[in-house]
Amino acid sequence: MTSSTTSAATGTAPAPQTKDERMPKGAPLVIGLLVVAAFVVILNETIMSVALRSLMIDLDITTSTAQWLTTGFLLTMSVVIPTTGFILRRFTMRQVFGAAMILFTLGTAIAAIAPGFGVLLLGRIVQASGTAIMMPLLITTVLTLVPAARRGRMMGIISIVIAVAPAIGPTVSGLILSTLSWRWMFIFVLPIAVIALALGLWKISNLTETAKVRLDVLSVVLSTFAFGGLIYGLSSIGESSEGGAALPVWVPLTVGAFSLAGFIARQVALQRDDQALLDLRTFKTRSFVVAAVMMSVSMMALFGSLIILPLYLQNVLQLGTLQTGLLLLPGGVLMGVLSPIVGRLFDRVGPRPLVIPGAIIVSAALWGMATMLHEGSSIGWVIGVHLLLNAGFAIMFTPLMTSALGALRPSLYAHGSAITSTLQQLAGAAGTALFVTVLSTTTAARLADGLSEVSATAAGVQAAFLIGGLISLAAVVASFFVRRPANALPAGAVAH
Repeated sequence: MTSSTTSAATGTAPAPQTKDERMPKGAPLVIGLLVVAAFVVILNETIMSVALRSLMIDLDITTSTAQWLTTGFLLTMSVVIPTTGFILRRFTMRQVFGAAMILFTLGTAIAAIAPGFGVLLLGRIVQASGTAIMMPLLITTVLTLVPAARRGRMMGIISIVIAVAPAIGPTVSGLILSTLSWRWMFIFVLPIAVIALALGLWKISNLTETAKVRLDVLSVVLSTFAFGGLIYGLSSIGESSEGGAALPVWVPLTVGAFSLAGFIARQVALQRDDQALLDLRTFKTRSFVVAAVMMSVSMMALFGSLIILPLYLQNVLQLGTLQTGLLLLPGGVLMGVLSPIVGRLFDRVGPRPLVIPGAIIVSAALWGMATMLHEGSSIGWVIGVHLLLNAGFAIMFTPLMTSALGALRPSLYAHGSAITSTLQQLAGAAGTALFVTVLSTTTAARLADGLSEVSATAAGVQAAFLIGGLISLAAVVASFFVRRPANALPAGAVAH
């Protein structure tokens, strides 16, 4: 039995790594393939955001029906992600990668040839099943194979996947829809997915250990109702404000809340014997809790802005789909450029010198949107404030993710990545629901006051970003409590 296996079995951390340690042979290639595959699958989480109007016309469906292509994707992610802690411990890296990419590729093919809405929704659900597995697999692999002193730069690359891929989803779909039908959003992705699958099965070797853990069926059932209910309820809030929700919002939220309470109680009982589906002992680590909370707040703001800003550009400034996508592209590119740089800085200075200014920048951008985005705003101002927002996110994400997961002992890596991924889905749904609800209710109130539709929508956009600005103040305060985990310090470094 190897030392890593012994540590996982006993629940103790291995000896601290030194800066002289190197990644195992073949690890850079494996991580590179996982990064490319993860970018492709995560991109599809937001690729539908500007395509709904085209789908409604082509498939003759209502807005609330079309929204299920996004809601169904989020629901599936929220149900599958909590099981990834078990999946990553039980099966080999090659098996998990193969299953994730086969599901994603199959779902993409189904969506591309879908004759109607029902089959298209099925394709999105199958896609999401693979997507949900890929991100925790990538994070857990990096934590396991990369020495602590070099994790920052690797996590910087992962931040490109987490933040940039969803951010440029609307741009990609806008470019495609400007000249082609919605089916091409899937047709273009399909060969890339097939190549990534083939290369992964050919080159990926099993560099991590497995364990014969038991799957607790009751935990899976409780998890499905808990996270599925909460995501569905949060996603329905915006529809409810417009009178389009299929169920009263309180029904799924109540089911989700009670199921979550049962799920937590079940995990606390099972984790005593290391049999939990999600090991909640991660929350005993202060650095993990603080960073995870800040990541959740940041994802609320990110996904809320991803929804509201395109609506502002199209409904207030009267821009087309292609123009909207292109205007959002510089922010995504900037985030991609900054993330690896921030990762290298993290390895040198730790999280707080980065997280504090990052949180302040995000807050300033959101307050700027709340006060300066109106029907007469210039395109240059919109691009500038969007760049500022994405710069702040780029500075925050890598330090927060590395601090959260690097503080855990190796036996909890898979659980930690599953928990943070689940929290990101919940936070994204909550942010979207909150922003859309404020936008809808404020717009309706201003219309009742006699404002034009454009002016009323502009007022709703400002109100939504005002809520984001208020939320961001909590992130600014929390940023001062982020610390670099002691077990992640390079030799000779001092905790910040």
